[in-house]
Amino acid sequence: MSQSIDTPIDAPKVDDFLQELAAIQQSGSKRIAILGSRHVPITHQRLIEMMSYALVLGGNRLLTSGATGTNSAAIRGAMKADPNLLTVILPQSLDRQPRESREQLEQVMHLVENSANDSLSLAEASAICNQEIISRCQQLICFAFHDSHTLLTTCKDAEDQRKLVTLFYFD
Repeated sequence: MSQSIDTPIDAPKVDDFLQELAAIQQSGSKRIAILGSRHVPITHQRLIEMMSYALVLGGNRLLTSGATGTNSAAIRGAMKADPNLLTVILPQSLDRQPRESREQLEQVMHLVENSANDSLSLAEASAICNQEIISRCQQLICFAFHDSHTLLTTCKDAEDQRKLVTLFYFD
């Protein structure tokens, strides 16, 4: 059924479309969050690293968390481009991070620890951390599997907050 001229347009859909269009066309720097799975093939990590490198070279501020896989690749790329434009927000204290992550994280200039979450499970702390990250960004780029519950919930929450969300699936 076609819509007649007299039928009102769904205003929220139009507003969402216009906001997304404005975000895509924005030429200035943005605060972009990159989040994703820990279980990422090395070839995908290289692509994520190159993408974060290019985003930071373009003057964007990058936010991520400290896990291995996607987030570690995003950190590597941003650190190569401009370490000052990278902020890493940890779900718990630095001491609670795996040794291989800590070595990289100790090099990050803008590191936010959430030691108040040390008593929580990693899943609970990660969900809280992801909320903090999306509250600080304008755009979220997420790399997930279809069963990545925490990441998919984060994407939904970001959309609810009217953030521009780009979701890539590994599977």
